[in-house]
Amino acid sequence: MTILQSILLGLVQGLTEFLPISSSGHLVIVPYLLGWDIPPQTAFVFDVLVQVATLLAVIVYFWEDLVGIARAMATGLWRRQPFAHQEARTGWLILLACVPAGLFGVTIKDIVERAFASPLATAFFLFGTALLMFIAEKLGRRKREFEEITWIDALWIGFFQALAIFPGLSRSGTTISGGMLRNLKRPPAARFSFLMSIPIMLAAGMLAGLDLLQMPDVGSELLVFIPGFITAAITGYLSIRWLLGYLSHRPLYVFSIYCTVMAVLTLLVYFVRL
Repeated sequence: MTILQSILLGLVQGLTEFLPISSSGHLVIVPYLLGWDIPPQTAFVFDVLVQVATLLAVIVYFWEDLVGIARAMATGLWRRQPFAHQEARTGWLILLACVPAGLFGVTIKDIVERAFASPLATAFFLFGTALLMFIAEKLGRRKREFEEITWIDALWIGFFQALAIFPGLSRSGTTISGGMLRNLKRPPAARFSFLMSIPIMLAAGMLAGLDLLQMPDVGSELLVFIPGFITAAITGYLSIRWLLGYLSHRPLYVFSIYCTVMAVLTLLVYFVRL
C-alpha cells in the first residue's frame, strides 16, 4: 500500500462510516474498481486502524453525551435506581441495542468473512441498503423524539445493526432506517445510531487488535497507515456533524440513489472483467 492509497482509503472510511452508504462495502469496492492489488493481510491491518480512527471521531463528537450517560448510569447503580434518569436509560438502551449484533456476528463469522472477499455480494447488499432507506422514507411517520425511545425500539434498531455486519449493508443506513420505521424523526434516529455504534466498534476493534498482534511484521507498514488514520478521524468527525444537520431538513433518498448507482457500477465492472 502506498501513502496515496492510505489517504484515499482513509477518506473513504471516514466519510462512509457515518454517511448511510456502507464503509465496509466501499473498502471492498474502491480497491476493486481502481484495480489495486492490496495483500489481504495489509488490507486487514489498515481496516482495523481506520475503524479505530472513526471510533475516535464519534467519541470526540459525542463526548459530553457519553460523560453524562456514564455518570448517570454509575449514579443510578449506586443508588439502586438504574433507570431513574433519562441519560441512564439511554445508556442501558444503547447496550441493549448492541446485543443482536454481538450474537449475530459470532454465529455467522465465516459467512461474513467470505462476503468481504466478494465484490458481487457487496453490490447486492448495497441494493439492500438503498431499498431499506427508500422504504423507511415512505413508511416512517417521523413524529417521535429521542427521549421516547423504548427497549422495543432499541432491540428493533439493534436487529438492523446486526444485519449491517455484511459489506454493503450500511450500519448507519440500516439503523437510521430502523429507527424511522419505528416512527422516530430522522435526527433522533441518527443520534441513537451513532451512539449505539460505539460499543460495537469498540468491541470489534479490540477483537481485531488481538488478531493484529499475532501477525508478523505489522510495524513495517504502520508509517504508511498513519496518514490514512488521521484522514479517517478528521473526515469521520466532519461527516457526523454534516449528516445530523442534513437530516434535520432532508430525506435519505439521495443516499438511496447513490447506493444504487455504486451497486450498478460494481456489477458492470464485475461482469466486464469476467
